[in-house]
Amino acid sequence: MNRKEELKQQFKEIKTEAGVYQIKNIKNNKTLIESTKNLKTINGKKFQLKAGSHFNKQLQKDWNEYGEDAFVFEVLEVLKKKETGYFDEADELKKLEQKWLEELQPYGERGYN
Repeated sequence: MNRKEELKQQFKEIKTEAGVYQIKNIKNNKTLIESTKNLKTINGKKFQLKAGSHFNKQLQKDWNEYGEDAFVFEVLEVLKKKETGYFDEADELKKLEQKWLEELQPYGERGYN
């Protein structure tokens, strides 16, 4: 197997974790709750904010105003995958996100959702 094929195989074998995370503004306590199939993508969200291209305009505005040090990225819960039987990851992830949205209520003055 050549090096390129070997690297592709290694990439396929990397385990990803799905879950729910928050981006919290520690200056005004507003939060954004999101779910993702790969928690490593949180770094991509930080990159979007640094580049000024995050989809959430209010969050982006506050990031520009308060700066990176005013924000904390935190995993709230990792999705536990069922080892046997049918498991709909997308559906379970949506339920997990909904649970956190109900618990933290990040709307209006409390958040960016």
